Amino acid sequence: MGFFLETLIGGLMAGMLYSLVALGFVLIFKASGVFNFAQGAMVLFAALAMARFSAWLPDHLGIDSAWLANTIAFFLAGALMFVVAWLIERLVLRHLVNQEGATLLMATLGIAYVLEGVGTSVFGADVYKIDVGMPKEPVMILEGTFEGGLLINKEDFVAALIAAVLVGLLALFFQKTATGRALRAVADDHQAAQSIGIPLNRIWVIVWCVAGLVALVAGVIWGSKLGVQFSLATVALRGLPVVILGGLTSIPGAIIGGLIIGVGEKVSEVYLGPMIGGGIEIWFAYQLALLFLLFRPQGLFGEKIIDRV
Repeated sequence: MGFFLETLIGGLMAGMLYSLVALGFVLIFKASGVFNFAQGAMVLFAALAMARFSAWLPDHLGIDSAWLANTIAFFLAGALMFVVAWLIERLVLRHLVNQEGATLLMATLGIAYVLEGVGTSVFGADVYKIDVGMPKEPVMILEGTFEGGLLINKEDFVAALIAAVLVGLLALFFQKTATGRALRAVADDHQAAQSIGIPLNRIWVIVWCVAGLVALVAGVIWGSKLGVQFSLATVALRGLPVVILGGLTSIPGAIIGGLIIGVGEKVSEVYLGPMIGGGIEIWFAYQLALLFLLFRPQGLFGEKIIDRV
């Protein structure tokens, strides 16, 4: 029982990180109705900015405290992501209002390549380290309840807790604030939203800023775990099955989908992997997403599209 709970808890913690990555996709889709292929590049760009700022500040400003340097670097990287969001709206999205979804989709592909190119040109293409003080050593809990206790990775636990808090705050933002309702209205119909006085350009800047903040947090967490490198852009691929499972328009779907996939990966790898040679954790999420595309393409919480003729 104790080993199963360890596996379950590990899956839940991994699932929260998947939910955080998937949230970036959901935010953009809810505001523009287009799938954002630039989300992975945003994670990479934000992580590169955080890593390089935290390294430059002690050298150029003489900051001795690592905590202070990381804090300033985080806010600088956040400000940079806000500037990126403003430039995306000013130079790209403003000229594509009321265009077809395929046009906006191709625009996000172009944004992805620009962010990857600018990021590696300005910050470099080496592997960088982000050390924000997250504990690396595991800890044993509930030793009196289960024989041998439960082994928990403290870094994964802290990362999952941060992701859960951010996801919860964003869910409240979308459901309880006037700006959140305006974002949902824009996603439903650009022209109708404009006709009732909702400023489309401002809404897009806000949602890309929020998506940039999500990308920054995800980049810091994954960068701390894996190091900041060019392949970090592919982390966003871990969010694709999550949004397919939960639904592209649902923030609760992103949360539940991430948890299901995180637990499913860990449990299947531990209990089914030895029977078939392992490697289930690599492809489990994509196989599950394929099944949903075949039988429930709108996902668990997505809106079912009904065409009347």
